[in-house]
Amino acid sequence: MRYPRHDFRVAIALLVAGRLGAGQEPDPTEARHRVARLRMVEEQIAARDVADTATLRAMRAVPRHRFVPADDRGIAYGDHPLPIGFGQTISQPYIVAYMTEVIGPRRGLKVLEVGTGSGYQAAVLAEIGCDVYTIEIFEALATSARERLRALGYFARVRHGDGHFGWPDAAPFDAILVTAAAGHVSPALVDQLRPGGRLVIPVGNVYGAQNLILVEKGSGGAVRTRVLLPVRFVPLLSGLR
Repeated sequence: MRYPRHDFRVAIALLVAGRLGAGQEPDPTEARHRVARLRMVEEQIAARDVADTATLRAMRAVPRHRFVPADDRGIAYGDHPLPIGFGQTISQPYIVAYMTEVIGPRRGLKVLEVGTGSGYQAAVLAEIGCDVYTIEIFEALATSARERLRALGYFARVRHGDGHFGWPDAAPFDAILVTAAAGHVSPALVDQLRPGGRLVIPVGNVYGAQNLILVEKGSGGAVRTRVLLPVRFVPLLSGLR
């Protein structure tokens, strides 16, 4: 649900109170992050017409500040991407929510993410209850994301690999999310979509125009594509790092 603006402070107070047991004192830092997270969802995501209940609930729950470098935690809930090292970024909150909503997330949905990064998108999917597979080209990022997700209680299968080729031994997938800009839609990823599945991928030049593309595979295997919106992502790299 979307909180009416006059109920926003009440919702924050209830959320903070609900996280505390009897006799517990609130952690001021975590309380501030929870307030910022609720405000992020209300002002950056729901206000831009993301309405899927499961997506909004997950965005309110996942602690985004735990997926950014410690020095950036104070700005983790801003309306922008943030660097996470190796020339990679954690996507803008709205884009994470938008891409999640597009695939029609639900418990048990089998999803491949290409471009694990710090693990934030995988955590959002896992929070919803999706069956998450995620692949990352930088071994250091794959390792740290795996550890971070485990420490926070999110289950996702994390692989160090080249996302252009997908995860063929785990295919087919109900949905595939690509979180870096490709020069074209990879035939390997389309092949790994289950009939009725959806692939969401940014396509374009890193120095030029990029568009978020939705690829839908029909029950008979026919493929339909459409442009969703202009975006700006780091490039989808090749070759293990």
